[in-house]
Amino acid sequence: MTRGRVHHRTGPFRLVLGGEGAITGTVVCAAVIAYGVGHAQTTAHLSLAIAATVTVYWIAHLHAVTIGSALTHGHHPSQALRHALVETAPVALVSIVPLAILLVTRLAGAKLSTSAWTALIATIGLLAVYSYVAGARGGLDLGGRIASAAVGAGVGILVALLKLALH
Repeated sequence: MTRGRVHHRTGPFRLVLGGEGAITGTVVCAAVIAYGVGHAQTTAHLSLAIAATVTVYWIAHLHAVTIGSALTHGHHPSQALRHALVETAPVALVSIVPLAILLVTRLAGAKLSTSAWTALIATIGLLAVYSYVAGARGGLDLGGRIASAAVGAGVGILVALLKLALH
C-alpha cells in the first residue's frame, strides 16, 4: 500500500480492479437482450440496441468515475479522465461476449429469438462465473463459492424477468 492506494492483482476482464464495471456491463447486456427477445425484428436492430445501451451506460460510468476521481483525489481533469477510461473499459468490453454469441449463433442458422435467448443465458452464466471467482478470491469454501455463483446468476435472472415483465 502506498499513499492510501491499495494495489490489487488483476485477472481476465479486470475482475479485481474495475470488476464492478464488468458486472454493470454484463447486467446491462442481460437487460437489453431480455427486452430484445420479443421486440427486436432483426439481428442488426438487437445488436444496435445492445451497443447503444452499453455505450450510454459506459459514458455515464466514465463521467461518474472522472468526476469522482477529481473530487475525491484532487486529480486534474485530464488525469481523472485517463484514470476513468482505464477503470470503466470493462463496462463496454464485456458486451463483446454476448454480442459475439448472438452473431455467431445467427450465422450458424439459429432464429433471432433462439440466438437472443442463447446470448442471455450465456450472460447470466458470466454473472455466475464472476460471482464464483469473487467468492474464491474472497476465501469462500466450495459451498460459499457455489452460493455466490447462484446469487450472481440470480441477479441476471431477476433482471431478465423484470425486463420481460415490464414489456
